[in-house]
Amino acid sequence: MDITVVNINKRFGGNQVLKDFSARFAVNKITGIMGPSGCGKTTLLNLLIGLLQPDSGAINGVPTTKSVVFQEDRLCEEFSSISNVRLACHRSIDDELIEAHLKKVGLDGSLKKPVRDLSGGMKRRVAIVRAMLAQSEVLFLDEPFRGLDDENKKIAFHYVMDNRRNRTTIMVTHDAGEVEALGGVILNL
Repeated sequence: MDITVVNINKRFGGNQVLKDFSARFAVNKITGIMGPSGCGKTTLLNLLIGLLQPDSGAINGVPTTKSVVFQEDRLCEEFSSISNVRLACHRSIDDELIEAHLKKVGLDGSLKKPVRDLSGGMKRRVAIVRAMLAQSEVLFLDEPFRGLDDENKKIAFHYVMDNRRNRTTIMVTHDAGEVEALGGVILNL
């Protein structure tokens, strides 16, 4: 089922962020949300996730099981990379599979270190693996490749392409090329 947004409005105090906004996000497809800073991209994502409620309007068709890469990595700093990914995985996924996925994004030497000891780019890749391995029907990605150098961005990008598993994917980005390379459509705010 497609996700639909019908005439939603969202205001923070005197600041109208979204006004009578409507959109359709096709099931099993990739939609990239683009627009200038401050136009409401992350607010829209948070409304779709259910972290915020619209002031008016309706959001329909959002699956119950979601996985998210937030702008901030939102990792448990004292846990290892493996343990952080494990938190979002079904118990049928074993540590060897988690390790294999972390290695795919170049984290082989730091699997058991607390993530507080990792660089920002390494933490970002842990957050991406966590979202990809979570059993979900929809992926919400808020600037998922932010803070990665060119080489690690390319690795993480291909990892997402290979592990999206045809899930509905809604991605906030400033790079239209990312959406196009993933075969998605762009929604401009």
